Amino acid sequence: MAKLLIVDDEAKIREVVKEYAMLMHEFEVEEAENGYIALQLVNKNEYDLIVLDIMMPVMDGFTACREIKKIKNIPIIMLSARDEEYDKLHGFDLGVDDYVVKPFSPKELMARINAVLKRNSEKEHNKYVFEGLEVDIDARDVFVDKQKITLTPKEFDLLVYLIRNKNTAINREVLLEKVWNYSYFGDDRTVDTHVKMLRHNLKEYRKFIITVRGTGYKFEV
Repeated sequence: MAKLLIVDDEAKIREVVKEYAMLMHEFEVEEAENGYIALQLVNKNEYDLIVLDIMMPVMDGFTACREIKKIKNIPIIMLSARDEEYDKLHGFDLGVDDYVVKPFSPKELMARINAVLKRNSEKEHNKYVFEGLEVDIDARDVFVDKQKITLTPKEFDLLVYLIRNKNTAINREVLLEKVWNYSYFGDDRTVDTHVKMLRHNLKEYRKFIITVRGTGYKFEV
């Protein structure tokens, strides 16, 4: 079940969106009446998507969006009473996923919410999490206990290939062929050296890379 945060200073709009989302789509919904409260909630809770109004007291939607994106990469649909190109472009520059103009149809908003959730879910397929080890293949980022670490391009490619073939023993010749490509003329020491450095960078999560004697390596979970 997806969890939404609806942020709007108009209680009636929050009520309509919440009722439609919960009854028609079985979403879990929380509310906030301004960007400041939304930011506090995001710090404490996890949400799959945020519906965020622009014009609000205390903290407007643009400011809230910018601050939220600093903390978590949560999909955001922006609401606005103004159908102006500047607002849309500014929102997209801040990382907004979609933009809906008031007054809007709840049915249309739900369709846009579902579309953004689906796109985000498809992106997540290229992310792997094993305990405190996170690998984002599209962004080519690796995190160890939430801290981003630096890998060389080949170390990253080697890690991804092992993960995509997890629990399968891969011999060194195959790794040379698949990670370094067919035209690479190396020897087993190339693979062993990169595995050694990769394990060093993964710290305690080096435990996932297992040596298979007489064969090569596997990523075992």
